[in-house]
Amino acid sequence: MSAIAELIRTEQDGTLSFGNFELNSKSKVSDYIYEGDNYKVKTYFEMTKLERNGLFVYESLPGTAVHGFRETENGVDFMVYGYKDSQITVGLEESTPYHVTIDGVDAGIIRTNMGGKLVVNAELRDGVSSIICIEKI
Repeated sequence: MSAIAELIRTEQDGTLSFGNFELNSKSKVSDYIYEGDNYKVKTYFEMTKLERNGLFVYESLPGTAVHGFRETENGVDFMVYGYKDSQITVGLEESTPYHVTIDGVDAGIIRTNMGGKLVVNAELRDGVSSIICIEKI
């Protein structure tokens, strides 16, 4: 379980999965409806980006595949796959502290910037996933 062949899909548990870092050229899906919102994903080996209603949600450099992406009023959690270490940026509330864990290990408290973006560096390698949990304090 890694790359998402259809680029974006809704899982049986109601979460969202997206991204395909195995692609050599940029591919995208627009107008994907999930929980009443319009999603757009752009993905390939260099980058994966997700937008909701034209607003930033997720970006990774290089590209990743995300499984079980779930947003709540208190944060976001997901499982991420990639072929090498990735810088992951998620869109959250502006100027708000969040507690971050990666694979259950405390990565500290990170405050979002004025645009609501939070950046996490994940040590990824082919075939191994990392679970990222970001919870508002």
